[in-house]
Amino acid sequence: MNQRTDHATAASTGAASSPSASASRAGGVSLGSSAAAIRRPEIWLPGLLLVLATLLAYYPAWLGKPVWDDDAHLARPELHSLSGLVRTWIEPGATQQYYPLVYSVFALEHWLWGDFTLGYHLLNIFLHGCSALLLLFILRRLAVPGAWLAAAIFALHPIQVESVAWMTELKNTLSGLLFLSSTAAYLRFDECRNRRWWLLAAVLFALGLTAKTAIAPLPTALVVVLWWRRGALSWRNDLLPLVPMFALGLAAGLFTARIERSLFGAQGWEFNFSFLQRCLMAGHSLCFHLGKFFWPAHLAFMYPRWSINPSHVWSYLYPAAIGLLLAVGWALRRWSRAPLAALLWFAALLFPALGFFNAYSFRYSFVNDHHQYLACIGLAVLAAAGLATLLGRWGWWGRAPGYLVCLGLLGTLAGLTWHQSGMYADLETLWRTTIARNPTCWMAYNNLGNLLLRQGDVDAAIVQFQRALALDPLSPEAHTDLGYALLSKGMVDEAILHSRKALELQPSSVEARNNLGRGLLQKGQVDAALTSFEEAVKLSPRNASVRNNLGKALLINGRTDEAIAQFEAALALEPTNAPAHNNLATLLLEQGRVDQALAEYRTAATLQPNSAAILNSVAWVLATCPAAAARDGARALELAQRAVLLSNRRNPWMLMTLAAADAEVGQFPDAVATAQEALALAGAQPNTTLSNLLQTQIGRYQTGSAYRDLDQIKAAPKP
Repeated sequence: MNQRTDHATAASTGAASSPSASASRAGGVSLGSSAAAIRRPEIWLPGLLLVLATLLAYYPAWLGKPVWDDDAHLARPELHSLSGLVRTWIEPGATQQYYPLVYSVFALEHWLWGDFTLGYHLLNIFLHGCSALLLLFILRRLAVPGAWLAAAIFALHPIQVESVAWMTELKNTLSGLLFLSSTAAYLRFDECRNRRWWLLAAVLFALGLTAKTAIAPLPTALVVVLWWRRGALSWRNDLLPLVPMFALGLAAGLFTARIERSLFGAQGWEFNFSFLQRCLMAGHSLCFHLGKFFWPAHLAFMYPRWSINPSHVWSYLYPAAIGLLLAVGWALRRWSRAPLAALLWFAALLFPALGFFNAYSFRYSFVNDHHQYLACIGLAVLAAAGLATLLGRWGWWGRAPGYLVCLGLLGTLAGLTWHQSGMYADLETLWRTTIARNPTCWMAYNNLGNLLLRQGDVDAAIVQFQRALALDPLSPEAHTDLGYALLSKGMVDEAILHSRKALELQPSSVEARNNLGRGLLQKGQVDAALTSFEEAVKLSPRNASVRNNLGKALLINGRTDEAIAQFEAALALEPTNAPAHNNLATLLLEQGRVDQALAEYRTAATLQPNSAAILNSVAWVLATCPAAAARDGARALELAQRAVLLSNRRNPWMLMTLAAADAEVGQFPDAVATAQEALALAGAQPNTTLSNLLQTQIGRYQTGSAYRDLDQIKAAPKP
């Protein structure tokens, strides 16, 4: 085949024998002259237009609220101090994932704009736009035809929305920018062989690995680029300089794989795949991501988790298809190395997420849009170069018809990105959209249930948890969360059953042990509850909720000093922990410090206005406190009615409080009826302590007396 020297063909075929020869035939933009070239207005103006278009395409996400695990990444006050930053770097497990550079940037952002999400979103979008701009410069250096179109596809493709609109995925946008910066530096080294450029590339790569180790295949990607440019590789000039970077990437990847298993739960029966199954998974994942890039329809936050069965013949079609594509690319290499290079780049950058290493997200799905954030560059460049070459042959490239074709393509992608960005407006929108696009996603139902629970809609939350369990009866999270919701409704026995099932499935579940302890405490089984809470504290010493509940059980058990220590520890870990304020108030009340107790109760109620347990505690004090100045019968009745409503009249402790509030305002017949209703529930549990207390109260209400026995108040366990 004759060598052609036009810009489009020389760059797209990659047939040059050397970088300088390639640059010469490609139109004179060599690496050595690129520094001057990229300062020209014809480079910068399209680049700035690209960044602006990216910002506008993501406008629906600008004010998006935190979704899914954003709070766990962004809102960690204990990590925003200097000591917290040190922990971020030296203590794997202190953060949601061990990506210390990302959490350091989150801490800086929190210092700059606090919880105002606009800043977080704009930084993500800006970093993504800068990556697109840097990609443009790299492609110009390599004399790739359609460079601006390729960079624009990367910037505006809707497959990128998950990485850009989701604040947590600063991991992708930050590591991506460092990845491309390292690539640019290494290509400069490849041209001039100045070791300072190699060192800069290595440092940028190492820094990028602290943002996300998914960029570990960078050296492999560079090998692909060098092969595409030269057609042959030299051990001394091409491969040997990359060996240290290969070693660094491998070490970082193995370290991340280990802590994913040991610290973040990527192990167990859900991850037990044979090597054959992992190969089948990889083939399916590659095909899936290829399809979503070239036809970005029905994009979802969470895709269905398919089964991997080596006995099914169709499972082998996916790896066979990938093998066929690679074979075709190899056969075409004498005409053009570009198709094979694009596929190799795509596979190399996707490799960490193909299933050969466990990732916690595999519990929900084997594929995610954000996995191909950098991988899709190979496909974008191939598509843009191919379109530019085709339009050039038709005489349309650089003329009005070509501009219209490119504008139509980019406009479509930008419109899809705009639409997809709206999914990240808030949690409810995210989960309801996910359910609409993937009705089999148990995790979306479960997370929607948690959101409804926080909003105070316990009944609706229970429905969502039950739907999650219908889809996945072996989900420990769904059992745990349903148990928590049932406790809020006073359905103690059912809650205990689900908590125990969760512990069968996941013995290390702190939340399930916490729920179990709360249920046992409500049934008056204080010693068993103490055991459950103590085990939970051993599993998670920095969990304020567990320490608060342990303190509550210790207080009921008469171990006041130990209870105080637990409440203080809980509030030191989490000053806004409403239950800890609530239980500290109970302790202050026992000590006769009524005013301080009421202040703590009110703080707790302010922090959690929809907590039935906290409302009940405040109402109890306002209705029964012997000090007349502290009582407020009308307010007690209002709060008690709200607590009973939230618990669906299934919690005997809250009904007991409502009866006391009825008596305080002189509604003794109502007080007797409500207390008898509570007595029936207490007898069904059974709870002898509560039953005896209620019988005493009923006797008083029948004689027209309100409840004022401080000793009984001190002895009564609170829900």
